Formats: sequence, C-alpha cells, structure tokens
Amino acid sequence: MNDWIAIGALALVGVLIPFGMMAVSYLLRPTVPETSKRATYESGEIPTGGTRIRFNIQYYMVALLFVIFDIETVLLFPWAVAYQDALAEPEISLVGALGPMLLFVAILLVGLAWAWRNGAVQWAQTTRQLETDRQ
Repeated sequence: MNDWIAIGALALVGVLIPFGMMAVSYLLRPTVPETSKRATYESGEIPTGGTRIRFNIQYYMVALLFVIFDIETVLLFPWAVAYQDALAEPEISLVGALGPMLLFVAILLVGLAWAWRNGAVQWAQTTRQLETDRQ
C-alpha cells in the first residue's frame, strides 16, 4: 500500500469527523428563537450601561513587563548551560562567550529604566508622592 494513501485517508478522517459532528449538532439542537439569545450577555442579566469601559493601562504594562522578564529568565538558563560548555573550549574567549548575554541584559536594563522613568513599574502612589504631584 502506498504511504500517500494512508496519509490521505488520515487527512480525510481528520476533516470528516469535525464536519460530521457539526452537522449532527446542527440537526439535533433545539431551535427556539429568543431575543435574549441575541443579547450582549446571555446569562439572563439585563445589561446596564455601555459595553465599552475604560481599564487602567497599568494592568497591561505590568503584564507586558512580566512577560518580558519571564522570557529573559527562560533565555538565561539555557545560556548558562551553554556558557559552561563554551568556557571549556580553548578557542572561545571570555568576552566572546559573555559579551552577547551582557548586551542582552543591558538592553533589558535600559528598557526597565525607561519603564520605571515613565511610571509603568509604579503600581500605587504613596501619600507623599500624591502631595508632591499636587504641588
């Protein structure tokens, strides 16, 4: 038997099963037209006010900083393992092994300093900071 026939059969089954399930679901589901099904919230609660509300951007900034420094940590651990192997090689210098990671950390520190200066790291202001802002 040709390998492509098996691959084609698997692809056909992979396509037919989801479409078959959707077709059976469409045929068996109850169709009760209600206006509440078209509401913004289908939970039965009557919506009050608009659906667009303003969030504090501070939540997004903290989340982005967390992702950036989480990725930094993920990249530092494999580098540390490769760094040990690189130091064992006689043709690789200390600057050649350590330089790229120091540049990477320096770029991240510049980004952290920029975020700190713009107030992205500051979650809540103390009463002293609020008093100096008012003056």
